[in-house]
Amino acid sequence: MDNLTHSLVGALIGQMGLKRRTGLAMPTLIIAANIPDIDAVATLLGGQQHLAIRRGLTHGPIAMLVLPLMFWGIMLWFDRWQERRGKRPETRLPVHKGWLLALAYVGCLSHPLFDWFNSYGIRLLEPFSSQWFYGDTLFIIDIWLWAALICGVWVSLRRERKGRANWRAPALTSFAAICAYILANGLITGRAEQLTAQAVQKQHKIVPTLVVANPVPVQFWKREMLWRDDTYYGQGTYTPFHGARIDDDIRAHYMGREDAKAFETHIVRGSPLLFWSRMPVAEIVGDGTEKTLKVSDQRFSNPLVGDRFSMFFPIGVESK
Repeated sequence: MDNLTHSLVGALIGQMGLKRRTGLAMPTLIIAANIPDIDAVATLLGGQQHLAIRRGLTHGPIAMLVLPLMFWGIMLWFDRWQERRGKRPETRLPVHKGWLLALAYVGCLSHPLFDWFNSYGIRLLEPFSSQWFYGDTLFIIDIWLWAALICGVWVSLRRERKGRANWRAPALTSFAAICAYILANGLITGRAEQLTAQAVQKQHKIVPTLVVANPVPVQFWKREMLWRDDTYYGQGTYTPFHGARIDDDIRAHYMGREDAKAFETHIVRGSPLLFWSRMPVAEIVGDGTEKTLKVSDQRFSNPLVGDRFSMFFPIGVESK
């Protein structure tokens, strides 16, 4: 998920009452919820190299053990540094080492959980396994999730500042609503994949080996349906109101002998794009002397974002 979501999740957990357990609780929860994204520096490498690095090692079990411990040490040092310099706020609660460590783990562990909910993918077992896991439940930026998180945190803070005894209630209500929302989206995804597989078999006489219900922006009840077997792929849509609707158009992963050969010539099997790709497709674009091999992922075919997840190779020119 985006970092605003991760930050708000940490803040909501604090407003549910955990921030009263120790000093520095809120900054610990919020920052820890973002720490696994230190691998975002990989985007500076350019190209698709970041696809092989992001959501891997810093999201795996070793990182989930080590990163909270390291951050806990930094926060303890910061508290002592402020105290020595006489800049520690008088209103801050004393730091409880045990609770501060627990909150560092809670915040950090919330990160891979929420990353798993979307269809981009996360390697939860890295470095022990490079297998990708997908929740296919929420779009990567979910405005309804934002709304619930912001409302819960803001109303809770407002009540707390007014000295009301029930200041935790809005955060707890928001947490319950978010859990229900995620569960409902998970059920929509499961139903969408089931009905789409049946529709593809009926309409195209093909038994899909993979069906993906891809969440879309804003319309949380809708799914972009993607399917494939060993040769062909296609798409469609699903809503609980209209069921699964499958497009008549189907295409081969490699549109012909020419692009299949070009794929084998130009693509290194260990390339970052193929390592990350869940639904790779290749096609020849252009004509004459301007032909280019385009390799992309079926999940990210929208022209607005597609080029960020595609590789292009001039036909007849060896790749470096």
